[in-house]
Amino acid sequence: MNPHFGFLPSDVEGMDDLVGLALDLRWSWNHEADEVWQALDPDLWAMTHNAWIVLLTMSHEQLRIRMADPAFRGKINDLLEKRQQAADEPAWFQKKYSGSALKTVAYFSMEYMLSEALPIYVGGLGNVAGDQLKAAADLGVPVTAVGLLYQQGYFRQEIDRNGNQLALFPYNDPMQLPITPLRLPNGEWLRIKVTISGYPVWLRTWQVQVGRTRLYLLDSNDAANLPIYRGLTSEVYGGGEELRIKQEIILGIGGWRLLRALGIRPEVCHMNEGHAAFLVLERAGDFMKETGVSFEEALAVTRAGNLFTTHTAVAAGFDHFNPSLVGQYLGSYAWEELHLSFDALMALGRENPNDHGESFNMAWLAVRGSGAVNGVSQLHGKVSQQLFQSLFPRWPRVEVPVGSVTNGVHMPSWDSSFSEEVWTHACGQDAWKGGLEGMEQSISCVPDEFLWEMRNRSKDTLVRYMRDRLARQWSVAGYPADIVEAARHIFDPAVLTLSFARRFVPYKRPFLLLHDEQRLIRILTNPDRPVQLILAGKTSPADESGKALIRQWIQFIERYRLYRHVVFISDYDMLLTENLVRGVDVWLNTPRRPWEASGTSGMKVLVNGGINVSELDGWWVEAYTPEVGWALGDGKEHGDDPAWDAEEANALYNILEQQLIPEFYTRNERGIPEKWVHRMRKSMSTLTPQFSANRTVREYTEKYYLPAAAKYLQRAEEKGAAGSRIVASHRELAAKWDGIHFGAEQSIHADGGYVFGIPVGLNGIDPAKVVVELYADSKDGGEPEKIVMQRQEAPPADGLPVYSAKVQTSRPASDYTIRVIPAYEDISSPLEDTLIRWQR
Repeated sequence: MNPHFGFLPSDVEGMDDLVGLALDLRWSWNHEADEVWQALDPDLWAMTHNAWIVLLTMSHEQLRIRMADPAFRGKINDLLEKRQQAADEPAWFQKKYSGSALKTVAYFSMEYMLSEALPIYVGGLGNVAGDQLKAAADLGVPVTAVGLLYQQGYFRQEIDRNGNQLALFPYNDPMQLPITPLRLPNGEWLRIKVTISGYPVWLRTWQVQVGRTRLYLLDSNDAANLPIYRGLTSEVYGGGEELRIKQEIILGIGGWRLLRALGIRPEVCHMNEGHAAFLVLERAGDFMKETGVSFEEALAVTRAGNLFTTHTAVAAGFDHFNPSLVGQYLGSYAWEELHLSFDALMALGRENPNDHGESFNMAWLAVRGSGAVNGVSQLHGKVSQQLFQSLFPRWPRVEVPVGSVTNGVHMPSWDSSFSEEVWTHACGQDAWKGGLEGMEQSISCVPDEFLWEMRNRSKDTLVRYMRDRLARQWSVAGYPADIVEAARHIFDPAVLTLSFARRFVPYKRPFLLLHDEQRLIRILTNPDRPVQLILAGKTSPADESGKALIRQWIQFIERYRLYRHVVFISDYDMLLTENLVRGVDVWLNTPRRPWEASGTSGMKVLVNGGINVSELDGWWVEAYTPEVGWALGDGKEHGDDPAWDAEEANALYNILEQQLIPEFYTRNERGIPEKWVHRMRKSMSTLTPQFSANRTVREYTEKYYLPAAAKYLQRAEEKGAAGSRIVASHRELAAKWDGIHFGAEQSIHADGGYVFGIPVGLNGIDPAKVVVELYADSKDGGEPEKIVMQRQEAPPADGLPVYSAKVQTSRPASDYTIRVIPAYEDISSPLEDTLIRWQR
């Protein structure tokens, strides 16, 4: 029971049930539950979407009256029945993989965007974490999440009359959040201890119920801590390098200790970015203590169960710490807990382990501590191969071990109630709880009238929401009363509505539309075919260039008195995002390629029939066809070339003037824009399933979680004996590797190709521990050719065994070369052993 239950009337029948609903974030993606909280306090619900605070705020008398209403109780009972049914019924994972070795995936992330009621997020990374956690709940994938509870979270934004961003930091009162303290059977609050600079830091622990799954949160605001440590979990990404390393110690080391304290022993740990990479150390250290093996051997075992997902598109985006800081906060930990020297610790996070001046890179630690690494789109996987190339010297870039799982969004969290009706009618109640087969055909059968009515109703809701929010915003900013009142009447639901809403940083290019101000004004104010534009976005409080980009738009709006055509809505949060993606007709995205690792905001409009106009970057590279939206760019990188920015700005104006706007306003006799609705239907039917978190989580499960669990458990057998063999084999190969040598290669034409043969001296290495390959680079940018060469049984007179392979090809023999790579104990090469020896 929640400790704050004492503030609620305990003598009201059914109160426990209502509390249970309020504390389960399943209602954050269940539109049916909205009616309950709206009935209790419509204004407070509209402002907060926090069912728990609605309960705490209501008078006991009003609660008693409501709970005595049979219709209201009937609605609660119906929700409880559906909630229990969802918990009891086998989900996708239980139906398909009930006998698998995978019992628990521990998901670590610095932020989670689950609900506006729990503001512990910044943006994209939290969006991915929150949506994947919800999808795991729908699918029954056994995910347990770990994060931090921030006392202030990310800043709240206000915009003054001059266009200046003001950063506010309201306090997150835990009592008002839908969370409960974790308590031991004796009632004691579960607290986790970590050591920071030689001092114990106690971490309070909290639980968040997210349907079938749970999120555990740690915070340092414990009365037993020194004042300097109580605020360690105050802000998301707050402070500088020193605060960041402390927070990441809490997440990685403290998070693993919390799981152990709860008796949770995950087979797989999924790091959502490198912030949690210290768990690599703690998990290996834990195994080391259990089994008596060395840290190196323990890491060889546990890394098989670790997955690292990188979201970073530039090397500067990785967290890195100078050696003195690492020594201050982790030096004694490494020696006392892991029996590692400081140099050995630093080597795990350095590109060059012998460069004592190099900083400690959290991404390098995550790579060296994982059994698999992935980017978050197909393009980003390739970009990440380039970023991590230096860790795999002499290996071709295409073989740098970074895969990809393209992000998706949790569609039930982002659909409007109107689009939910369409999807439910076409695909059934459980559309997002299993495989997505048949969705395309189902949506293809929905009549034009239904789709167009859905769009109109959703946009009407958006306009009403935006008017109220803008009026509050202008009132706070000090605008005159008549201007504030005018905000309540601006925008027209019948007008084409575009949105540009994202982080305001230069690489996102929010200035692109302003390249030719007069041309933009003509587009917006065309009396026959007008356009409305909604802008939103924050920039870091310390980012002056980002603040200038916000001012540029505010000043543009004021200079030309465009209040009826363009608005900038402050404090871009989850609630605003929900309303925008449900109501806008077009979502604009203009990043510099390839800086958008994936992007998820444009995915959210898909389920609601919104159309994307985006740079060919991130997810849009995979999604775009001329039938579903519009694309900017030529699929190449141009840096920050102003001439290219100008060219793309003109291309964007041309798309708007010549294609997009005419298509939207060209109507048939029933008032329906047939071509536009056809584009909506194609986008909804083909892209919504493809870019849903349902597909993403199923892909993670089948591609990474299940194999990782099996490999980890196999290595953990017999107290990690496989880890000892892996370390011994690596040391043997490393000592003898430079002595590998090749004899004279022979290639003979045969059957439309060649037979290659070459003597190879392995310098005493067991042939079973290596593979000799025939290798040729790809001709078209795809995968290279790799053919395993067979060792001949009878060596020639000179004593070197001959390896041979036959290949059918039209390529010249000179395209092929021969190499030797490690292959022992089912390791992932080159991720777990970077050795490679080339013939030439």
